[in-house]
Amino acid sequence: MFSKVLIADDLESINMGVSAVLEKMNIPQIHRVNYCDDALLKVKAAAKDGCAFDLVVTDLSFKTDHREQSIRSGDELALALKLNFPNLKIIVYSVEERIPMVRKLIKSHGVDAYVCKGRRGLLELELAINSISNNHIYVSPQVESALHKKSVMEIEDYDIELLKHLAKGMVQDEIAHEFKVQRIKPYSLSSVEKRIGLLRIQFGAKNATQLIATVKDLGLI
Repeated sequence: MFSKVLIADDLESINMGVSAVLEKMNIPQIHRVNYCDDALLKVKAAAKDGCAFDLVVTDLSFKTDHREQSIRSGDELALALKLNFPNLKIIVYSVEERIPMVRKLIKSHGVDAYVCKGRRGLLELELAINSISNNHIYVSPQVESALHKKSVMEIEDYDIELLKHLAKGMVQDEIAHEFKVQRIKPYSLSSVEKRIGLLRIQFGAKNATQLIATVKDLGLI
């Protein structure tokens, strides 16, 4: 079982709820931060001092405020933590239930568990902690398909952003520029054009207007 855990969430009420679960499980050292940058710095400092963290529990979404942050989301935090500390266990605790996001976090970022916030969230968090302490991956039931083979109709987060911009009436070069500003890769015009073409083929759309109508009917945007 874990002995030193860091909770990263910008809502103090969530931090307190997760802390209560950890205290119930008799985890002796529990630390809390409200910013992703602070989480990474705290983990690095602890490792340098020879008293490393065993587990990090992080949200995905962190609201921006007056303080400038280099790491702006739990997605980016999880990736940075795993790059620096591959053996560190990470649980994402979030309201987000998009399968592509969960799949990316588990399979690409190396996150060990994904727990959906909700009525059973804290109960599932305890299950997740027990599971990953035995080196098993845990995901909440409503997103467990993220561990299965990808469906033909599933699309990535990149595609969702692309389709949202198309739905706003933006043309391809405008989307490419916006992606570059937001550091969403790939952001070249040719990449955007190619991806829209592939999405039209995938959804059987003759043009961008029909593509947007189709994905809206499917509830994808």
